[in-house]
Amino acid sequence: MKFKKEYKVREIAGEHVIIKQGRFGADMTRVIALNASSLLLWNELQGREFEAEDVANILTENYEVDATTAATDAAAWVAKLAECGLIEK
Repeated sequence: MKFKKEYKVREIAGEHVIIKQGRFGADMTRVIALNASSLLLWNELQGREFEAEDVANILTENYEVDATTAATDAAAWVAKLAECGLIEK
């Protein structure tokens, strides 16, 4: 899977958010805020194919988290991305 190209991260009012770039600017009707770990994952995975296992590896490399928790969190994060329509498979 990978992130859809039309979605970009922007900093707005001190928050990092994902917005859909439209033909005439950003569609501000669907704004998704990112916390620090989600921003890290977005930046690390941008522009490449990835699986939930890649997400879990990034989490264990950057945070003090065990592999089981990282795998659970990674699966939940990927599911949320899919629910929001941010990834293509």
